[in-house]
Amino acid sequence: MLAGRPFRVKDDFSAPRVAIVNATFARKYFGDGVAVGRRIGQGSDPGTPTDIEIVGVVNDTRYENLREPIPLEFYLCTAQDSRPVSLTAYVRTLHDPENAFGAVRAAVRSLDPNLPITKMKTLENQLDESIVTERMIAVLSSLFGSLATVLAIVGLYGVMAYMVARRSREIGIRMALGAGRSGVLWLIMREVLALVAIGIAVGLPAAYLLTRLVQAQLYGVEAHDPLAMVVSTAVLLLVALAAGYVPARRAAGTDPVRALRYE
Repeated sequence: MLAGRPFRVKDDFSAPRVAIVNATFARKYFGDGVAVGRRIGQGSDPGTPTDIEIVGVVNDTRYENLREPIPLEFYLCTAQDSRPVSLTAYVRTLHDPENAFGAVRAAVRSLDPNLPITKMKTLENQLDESIVTERMIAVLSSLFGSLATVLAIVGLYGVMAYMVARRSREIGIRMALGAGRSGVLWLIMREVLALVAIGIAVGLPAAYLLTRLVQAQLYGVEAHDPLAMVVSTAVLLLVALAAGYVPARRAAGTDPVRALRYE
């Protein structure tokens, strides 16, 4: 409750009709003014009598799913409804929610044995059902992203291994003339860093532009998240360095005599 009061037992057929509105409703129709005490009507006819008094304002909630905008909502008292079709009740418990299902059924049977109870679920299950599509897309994206990373590692390793094999004579001459292993290692890793720098220079702007296409699939996460960009870049950089280190270390361990004899 942000203002006013909740429904009371006295709000029955003999009492004036009352309603509770959400904060978005109050802001739209009453601005910064007070909504409690105002009157509204229910119906499509402009001449509908405004016989419903707003007695409270509650915080905003999403109605159908987690990604829709906050709707304009007003709540009517069930005790003043002559023909309710169905009711949805939320029960809070200090114990395991699934173990409370039996107690809820017993409590309802004690009130009315003929009242049916359907679709009992925990709040966690309800949230899981509402984001099942987003969760599936996230899992698939993670799998494809992992596959792309593995392919990038294999591709970079293959390119660097091929490059080392092609430059075996050059590496042998350098080592015969006094180049140390650290120098040869840095020679190869420098080219790895150059390839990674080109990939990052092309990939980051492309990723920044393409995130607009997945904006609608995100909830609670900004599409242009600087932290996510930095972490992803750091991970790819480490993976690329690891993939290039193996052929670079192999090149640093080359025997100059054997390399020159082979050529």
